[in-house]
Amino acid sequence: MEGNRADFRKTPGTVLKNEKTGEIVFEPPSPEKVTEYMSMLEHFINDESEIDPLVRMALIHHQFETIHPFYDGNGRTGRIINILYLVQTGLLDTPILYLSRYINQTKDEYYSKLQNTREHSGWESWVIYMLRGVTLTAKHTTSLIENIRDLLIAQKQHIRKKHKFYSQNLINNLFRHPYTKVAFLENDLQVSRATATRYLDALAKDGVLQKYKLGRENFYINHDLVDLLFKLPELRK
Repeated sequence: MEGNRADFRKTPGTVLKNEKTGEIVFEPPSPEKVTEYMSMLEHFINDESEIDPLVRMALIHHQFETIHPFYDGNGRTGRIINILYLVQTGLLDTPILYLSRYINQTKDEYYSKLQNTREHSGWESWVIYMLRGVTLTAKHTTSLIENIRDLLIAQKQHIRKKHKFYSQNLINNLFRHPYTKVAFLENDLQVSRATATRYLDALAKDGVLQKYKLGRENFYINHDLVDLLFKLPELRK
């Protein structure tokens, strides 16, 4: 993630302190233990014993964050491991269940339950917290995919009815990215720059896209799609 070969940390990890008393609340394992602990975690990840994959994911995430193996990026890496593990176990076909939003919206609870598990072995509470995150995120992701599908069908029907240059490749282009530009359309439709420009300007005039100029280049944004992608749901419930 950092684009370098930093490897496991060789220095003590970040210590968590009580802001009021200055007391050390949590201190990651010493760097001499990191390789051993990560090896144990690797074996646990690939162990074929009959533990439900969602429960195992919650345990893996807790252990990874507790080991805190890298100098930086442990939180991001831990959340990526969640997704990759669910793909590995076959619960996801593609890595589209992003728990980051849930964790960010419940950050106080997240850190509290991490620490409670470390201090008091509160595993049940931690697992339930993570399973709730999977449930809420899965519902939101399913709803998002359905809304994108409905928007795609609506725009497809509109463009097919009003523009003779309609094609499935054009629709795919408009939904592959939140925005498109002349070069993208040239490549996807195998048309000239002038033709791609004419198509996009027509869609902008029609209101399907909105045209913006940045420097010497024009960008065409599908705002209805952007609104779906960046609408922030409340995942605390």
